[in-house]
Amino acid sequence: MIELNGVSWRRGERLILRDIHWRIEPGQHWCLFGLNGSGKTTLLNIINGYIWPTQGEVTVLGKRFGQVDVRELRKWIGLVSLSLQQKFYGYEPVEEIVMSGKFASIGLYDVPSDEDRQRADDLLVRMGCAALRGRSYQTLSQGEQQRVLIARALMASPKLLILDEPCSGLDVLAREQLLQMIGQLADEPDAPTLLYVTHHLEEILPCFSHTLLLKEGSVYRAGATTEILTSDCLSGFLGVPVDVREWNGRYFSMILET
Repeated sequence: MIELNGVSWRRGERLILRDIHWRIEPGQHWCLFGLNGSGKTTLLNIINGYIWPTQGEVTVLGKRFGQVDVRELRKWIGLVSLSLQQKFYGYEPVEEIVMSGKFASIGLYDVPSDEDRQRADDLLVRMGCAALRGRSYQTLSQGEQQRVLIARALMASPKLLILDEPCSGLDVLAREQLLQMIGQLADEPDAPTLLYVTHHLEEILPCFSHTLLLKEGSVYRAGATTEILTSDCLSGFLGVPVDVREWNGRYFSMILET
């Protein structure tokens, strides 16, 4: 699904990403975990083909960059992010926001078919947004907007779904409701490969079987989540003693001293 070999990216004199090696196999759901400024957004921009690596090779969905039209490739990648959330026009109705996902456009400029309208309606139901039909985007809460954007990302039946800090700005109830829906999505037999990006440990759901720790632009460690999210590993990653506890498949941490 994703293979990065020796990927680095430099902005001026500053090396933002350094020698990234990462492979995501079909059927795996991954969490990309890192503190603010670790390079997560830059790494996502490379995977989506928005920026080109300074060095290294990138292959996404079996297509090697430099040998594929990334504009066509993006049609198979669903993306939900705060920056995307802010690009939509507030007056647009929810249904049009969802249908625009088929065309990977900001705004609906193509004429949707009856099948498109039905699929958008089905996705709203799937994401618990049936009651939002007919509402304008600007009248939705942030949690409702995120659910609508996930429905939009699923409109084109993507093979890869990237959720970039989707719980940012949500209160605890809205966060848990959204996480529950993401967990249900991951469990569906036709679910795309999920890549969940966060800097909050408690958001890492049991469905994310693998985790990559990104620190200062480098891979600190990557592998099975149960082996990564331990007190010893995260203490080394954060540089301070951390006590990590697992409860019902979720992880919680306490910093013991700073």
